[in-house]
Amino acid sequence: MKFKTILLALTPLFLLTLYSLETFAKNLPVFLVYHRFGETTYPSTNTTLEQLDAHIKELSSERYNVLPISEIIAKMRSGVQLDDRTIGISIDDGYSSIYHHAWPRFKAAGLPFTVFVSTAFIGKKNSTYLTWDQIREMETSGVSIGHHTHRHIHMAASDKSVNDREISIATKIFEKELEKPPVLFSYPFGEMSLAVKQVVKNAGFQAAFGQHSGVLNEAEGFFTLPRFALNENFGTLERFKLVINSLSLNISEITPTEHLVSGINPPLIGFTLNEKDPLHSGLQCFTSHDGRSKIEMLGANRVEIRVQKKFPKGRTRLNCTSRHKNGRWRWFGRMFFLP
Repeated sequence: MKFKTILLALTPLFLLTLYSLETFAKNLPVFLVYHRFGETTYPSTNTTLEQLDAHIKELSSERYNVLPISEIIAKMRSGVQLDDRTIGISIDDGYSSIYHHAWPRFKAAGLPFTVFVSTAFIGKKNSTYLTWDQIREMETSGVSIGHHTHRHIHMAASDKSVNDREISIATKIFEKELEKPPVLFSYPFGEMSLAVKQVVKNAGFQAAFGQHSGVLNEAEGFFTLPRFALNENFGTLERFKLVINSLSLNISEITPTEHLVSGINPPLIGFTLNEKDPLHSGLQCFTSHDGRSKIEMLGANRVEIRVQKKFPKGRTRLNCTSRHKNGRWRWFGRMFFLP
């Protein structure tokens, strides 16, 4: 597969915060996100059962270390070095196909995962969502449950009072149904802003996930965690192997710090490479609306990404990758949001 094809075939998104991950920068985890299973009328969010079986077979190889996401976060926070190819599996929204198709397969393979639930849709009659009884059954068996707001709103387009209320309502429902609130959060649609991240931090969560492709780097924190999104188009075994073997792009001083696009459009995007032997000769960056972007080097290590077209309304994804000498891909991504 050609390099450009690989880049465009990977669902992306971008990151940034001020928390340093230097203690465990050597081996950083890859997080995955699924939505539906065996629901072929929704190809953009569905993973076929054949794809899921292939993914599980690959993850069951001894070369991978699949851990509960909460355990991965705890180890990172305490500075414990992770094994190479540590993987965390997540599923967003709470569709019933998780219970009927994904859970039995992951359980049989001994692979832990987290389901991020939007509480407004759970337990509705004749719906395609989970029931609370199904969620409790899975949780009892070891599945962890995460917070995904109450109504799955566009948080980056909502004011603080709305976001606070969405989290509070869902938290009360979790306390009623599961006796305890989740400690992990997933932004609906992967959309975030500095203000939204602060709301989530203030609510007491330990970590929060977007839906932008990539692997953590030293410039990231626990409230902009990337995940590779998997679906019918981007769930081939070839792509799956590529993303679960990805490495961090070692960068710092990422600009802009804000994911919300306002004022300058397209925003001025850049970062500093921390490698002793800079990789800019093989570095390429793409945006979802404008394809490959021009890269300008300022000095030996500063990368400025020159996007030509204005970002459209809604979500825009950026992916930057470089091939490591061992053949694996270094990967940095970010998602921007224009209300």
